[in-house]
Amino acid sequence: MKFHEAPHVYVSQVQLKVQDLQRSLAFYQDILGLKVIEKSEQTVRLSADGKTGLITLTQPSTIFPKQSRTTGLYHFALLLPERKDLAAVIRHLISTGYPLQGASDHLVSEALYLADPDGNGIEIYRDRSSEGWEWKDGEVVMATNAMDVEGVLSEWVEASWSGLPAGTIMGHIHLHVSEFHKTKEFYLEGLGFETVCTYGGQALFISTGGYHHHIGLNTWNGIGAPAPREDHAGMESFTLIFPNEEERKAAVKRLKMLGAAIAEVNGQYTVKDPSGTKLNF
Repeated sequence: MKFHEAPHVYVSQVQLKVQDLQRSLAFYQDILGLKVIEKSEQTVRLSADGKTGLITLTQPSTIFPKQSRTTGLYHFALLLPERKDLAAVIRHLISTGYPLQGASDHLVSEALYLADPDGNGIEIYRDRSSEGWEWKDGEVVMATNAMDVEGVLSEWVEASWSGLPAGTIMGHIHLHVSEFHKTKEFYLEGLGFETVCTYGGQALFISTGGYHHHIGLNTWNGIGAPAPREDHAGMESFTLIFPNEEERKAAVKRLKMLGAAIAEVNGQYTVKDPSGTKLNF
């Protein structure tokens, strides 16, 4: 399978509920280097290029700490344009002393892992050229090996830190789900994603256009894990982009045939997946 640069459906941004907006804003500005493009008393929209929204932070009037062992966000993943950008991020994080949770080589990509102040998982990664990805029996070969940090840092171009580069996009999202039967039905039959990698019976990676994955799905919080309560910190929703209105309406029709309850407000559709995670498209 060949990766096409223009996927059919992809994740564009995430919306997060946080306990302390100023604390979160300091993290996303100072540690990640994102830019504020819109701000109100309770909400901030953040961008890498100063115009395209990537992350929205909202502090509800009543909000409790993030729950564990639930469905919802495992991590969202910010995709950098080049390996030298990953080197710059590593050097910056070392200088700040902010704790990392991991640094991995997935064969198709190299990735850093950390969490924001509310415990929302974040991946920052760069892709290897898709021409070098290995496909076997219709699935892309991925692994979790130790990152060659010295190799990455050797590509650092000396410059002062100015934040994540303008070309940074939301590369993918990874979700905790409660089971796979209804989940596959929703994302594959309903939204039109394709399976590109399976990890035993506990994780599934799906995409469009032959990408290594736009969405990861796992049951690591347990089969039957409950959805988080609305008044707790965590992901409020994420947004999918379709290539055109025809494809978007076709997905709505397929989801309705599967029994999904879809709401439409000001031209935006909203639906919850079988594990209670909210999607906008």
